[in-house]
Amino acid sequence: MTRKGSIICVMLLVVLLLPWKAAVGQDAVSPAQWTQIIEQIGTQGNINWSAGYIEAVGIGAPPERFAGRPQARPMALRAAQVDAYRNLLEITKGVRVDSATTVNDFTVASDVINTQVDGVVKNAKVMKQEYLSDGTVEVTVRMSLTGTLAPIIMPRALDKKPETPPPAAVAPPPPPPTAPAAVPAAAAPPKPPAASVVYTGLVVDARGIQVRPAMSPRILDESGREVYGTMQVDREFAVQQGMTGYARDLTAAMTNPRVTNNPLTIKGIKAEGAGKTDIVISNKDADAIRTVAENLAFLKKCRVMVVLD
Repeated sequence: MTRKGSIICVMLLVVLLLPWKAAVGQDAVSPAQWTQIIEQIGTQGNINWSAGYIEAVGIGAPPERFAGRPQARPMALRAAQVDAYRNLLEITKGVRVDSATTVNDFTVASDVINTQVDGVVKNAKVMKQEYLSDGTVEVTVRMSLTGTLAPIIMPRALDKKPETPPPAAVAPPPPPPTAPAAVPAAAAPPKPPAASVVYTGLVVDARGIQVRPAMSPRILDESGREVYGTMQVDREFAVQQGMTGYARDLTAAMTNPRVTNNPLTIKGIKAEGAGKTDIVISNKDADAIRTVAENLAFLKKCRVMVVLD
């Protein structure tokens, strides 16, 4: 091989290895995260709605007068932790509870809730500490949505009564026309009722309609009547596991243990509410859920998954 050909081969090899080198320098993304709904909050952190946690990042630097001294690193670490917990509190207060409410609305309304939220944030787990070459430190902290925040917020959310549209006025039917009495025909024997399908959970495909995740979303029919929400769930299940699971992939949602082995899959037709967290489904799909008594059991146990973009 000529010298020119060798140089070309080396350059091609470098080009091929650059993306791999860049990927190694970054945090690896697990295959499971590809199907998760992760809401990035600027550079401060994120809300992982699928895995059920809030994560925040803080950066700290030592005071200039301590640069190069033994105290520099511990002071930078402390500053990074303070910054991380401050960012975590800010993200937490912005979490959507329902289409019209955030966690901050509850903390403003109640000093007790505000104190409780501050407490769980301060007890968040430190996931990572990274010492950077410029002397700064980066700290990542994580807090569970269901294990710590839900027991504080969900009881209040469940006590809120959703606004439902008043029933439309129905005009009385006109009196039937009088007709000569006819000899009644022999009644046909009643047909046996068709066997109803019993489902073990509900999967709502809400892709393409700009639905946003929340702690307490609702599913409505086209008339605005609630099919699933705070009126249907058992408080214990809602607090322990959250009212709804979220996924980015339909297959992942249908095979999620939350909806077990035979979920009903339906399509959302539009997002509703100020925060776009409620999902409207067709009246036909709503009737399919309401007509089978067993379906109310899986709704009560919060066996609902929502697929988002």
